[in-house]
Amino acid sequence: MKKFSQFTVKDLAIAAVIAALYAALTVVFAPISYGVVQFRIAEALTLLPILFPQAIPGLAVGCLVANLVGGFGIWDVVFGTLATLIAALLTYRLRKNIWFAAAPPVLVNAVIVSLLLHFVLELPLLPTMGTVGLGQLAVVYVLGIPLMLALSRVPAFRNFTDKVQKK
Repeated sequence: MKKFSQFTVKDLAIAAVIAALYAALTVVFAPISYGVVQFRIAEALTLLPILFPQAIPGLAVGCLVANLVGGFGIWDVVFGTLATLIAALLTYRLRKNIWFAAAPPVLVNAVIVSLLLHFVLELPLLPTMGTVGLGQLAVVYVLGIPLMLALSRVPAFRNFTDKVQKK
């Protein structure tokens, strides 16, 4: 992965577009994006680090913005963003196998977001892990994997990702 100091203006622009997409999708689908049972459509984008390393900071910033707009306060801004960043880094590391790469967004969010909801809203931990995990599982595996498979077949993205991987 490129070091942050090696990011070009183009890389920054790609990260910004991903951040904007994540935040916009979360806010547009706010009724199902926030709450105890989350079905955050934007989480389908958490597999983008498979194709674009620029997605890692983009997803983190997008999550931060989305949680500033409608999350559970400062705790969600900090820990929700941290969960997304950790999941994006792990997804990038596991990018050789899409099925394994899809696991970190599900598992990391199931643990961190559930702990957050447990402490902030005093919800029971294990059932909350179940509902958050199931929501993540549905979005990441049912929407995210088909999205990544479709994007990987688009010649413009395939050419771009080949260039990114060679840098």
